[in-house]
Amino acid sequence: MPNNVRARQAVPTSVPAELSAHPERWRMLPVILIAIFMGLFDFSAVNIAAPPLQHELHTTESALELIVAGYAFTYASGMVTGGRLGDLFGYRRLFLVGMVAFTIASLLCGVAQSPMQLVGARLLQGATAAIMVPQVLALITAAFPPAERTRALGWFGMTMGIGSVAGQVLGGVLINANLFGWGWRNIFLVNVPVGLLALTFALRTLPRTPLAARRLDPVGALGIPVGLALLLVPLVLGRTQGWPTWTWISMAASVPTLTAVIAWERKLGDRGEEPVLDVTLFRTRPFVIGLLTNVAFLGFWGSYFFVLTLVVQSGLGLTALAAGMAFMPMGVVFGVTSILARPLVARYGARMITLGAAISALALLATIVVVRVEGNTIGIWALIPEMVMLGLGTGLAFPALVGSVLAEVPRRAAGAAAGSLSTAQQFASAAGVAVIGSVFFATFGSHQGHPEISNALTTVTVIHLVLMLVVTGLSILLVRRPNKRMLAPNP
Repeated sequence: MPNNVRARQAVPTSVPAELSAHPERWRMLPVILIAIFMGLFDFSAVNIAAPPLQHELHTTESALELIVAGYAFTYASGMVTGGRLGDLFGYRRLFLVGMVAFTIASLLCGVAQSPMQLVGARLLQGATAAIMVPQVLALITAAFPPAERTRALGWFGMTMGIGSVAGQVLGGVLINANLFGWGWRNIFLVNVPVGLLALTFALRTLPRTPLAARRLDPVGALGIPVGLALLLVPLVLGRTQGWPTWTWISMAASVPTLTAVIAWERKLGDRGEEPVLDVTLFRTRPFVIGLLTNVAFLGFWGSYFFVLTLVVQSGLGLTALAAGMAFMPMGVVFGVTSILARPLVARYGARMITLGAAISALALLATIVVVRVEGNTIGIWALIPEMVMLGLGTGLAFPALVGSVLAEVPRRAAGAAAGSLSTAQQFASAAGVAVIGSVFFATFGSHQGHPEISNALTTVTVIHLVLMLVVTGLSILLVRRPNKRMLAPNP
């Protein structure tokens, strides 16, 4: 298989050569899917844990945003590199190293005694997830013959959906149970026995894969996350520190840094080498429009759960368990709709994004109306119908989002396109939490029963509505393109 066909990919960064069917493949599958579940669970569960850990650790608003967004940032920035390291040193070895490191990082999160300790542990946790998670699809591709691969990937998609919902719901259950008096720490410490169990079975079931004879692009692997960090960190910390000079210098420095990295990546591509970022993809109009659609959607998605969790706990006074249960109707509707929408996406393509985004925009508009009518006396039952409607809309749109980017990408560039998409999605989610979270804290504060709950929720929901209208508009541009090749990804 030529090197340019074995293209870069975030999860994985390159398509591994097929092995003969691994005899332990079906025993291996649930073991490696634990990694997907753990990664998604810890991303969403921390939203439920935000108010109690803020109270116990006396966490500042900027530190709280870093605890949430920092995980997504290091996770996203390391995915491409993590996948490439799997090519170089073997998927089995990198999965085992990543699982050990993720388990240790989870333990550090659980025993953190200060906000900065928890921020550092979360950054480490995201980085270790970026080592572990990219190996999952690589191992599935390597271990399963084509006839069984679709079924295995179906389990992969289902695990993604369960992990996202479980983080909101089970996170509340674990915090409320207060096992051993550990409270919010349980959402991190639960990873320790789970990780050790997964590691034990992984040693027995994971196959050894051949190594790829290629080099890691250090400039792209380090330069891209550094450039984005120069932009993201000031956005998180700037407001609470009064926008000091360093924040503006950092944001300004991100422009030449990213420009230089992109120029280097283009140079590598022109020489026939394999850069981390395939710049030629951005010459394809459908790819760019689809990528922007995903960025707008994920910017909304990541910040929505972060803000709403703070509203229902710090503003409405719900316990962590009640907050988790409040998300259950939306999660169920989203999950069922995503499954039912898959055949519709195959038939109607990007039109499903337009329909889903329009329904979501109506749900957000209804939320604004309800909040303005109810004012600061609003209760959770007034918000649940709009949340369910939003679950319906996003459930229709979400399955078509990946296809909107990859539909017209040449087969040889599919891996690089997937890598760019995955990284953009995670960074959009992190930036959404940082920017929209800053707006929320500026109008709401962090005290239970704060009198500005109505204004804060209205302001943030207006921003979410604008983002969803952007998604709707961009998806209309996609509808005008042929969509026969658009496939519905696993939810």
